[in-house]
Amino acid sequence: MEAGVPVRASGDPGGAGTVPVRRILVVEDNPLNMELVCEVLEAHGYEVWQATAAAEALERLKGGKPDLILMDIQLPGLDGLALTRRLKRDPKTRDIQVVALTAHVMKGDRERILEAGCCGYIPKPIDIKELTSQVARFLRDDAAKVSGSS
Repeated sequence: MEAGVPVRASGDPGGAGTVPVRRILVVEDNPLNMELVCEVLEAHGYEVWQATAAAEALERLKGGKPDLILMDIQLPGLDGLALTRRLKRDPKTRDIQVVALTAHVMKGDRERILEAGCCGYIPKPIDIKELTSQVARFLRDDAAKVSGSS
């Protein structure tokens, strides 16, 4: 661990370099979708935090800041779009990229998702290749923004 951030070997056989583990908060109320997403992300070396409802996600965020949030849109109680709007209004969480996980891919849905503050979406049913490539892309985009602002 470096400065409280878990690290893993960068793939260098000598183990000389380390890369911070990227944290992803998955907010999903469907147990099968949660299991699939978490297993895939963990297999790719990500640290995965889980929440099954908006209140649980907000509580989880009090303990730290993930690098990315994968947000189900149809959550019980406060839905994913309302939660995203709330996160984007809060100075502590506004910079976290939020990607919608949604079966809503009809005309107008994309616009609603983006207007709420999501930077993109991954359609359901979840395609594993799409999930991993999109997560990698959003994390790369985020890293580029951070290094560009330094």
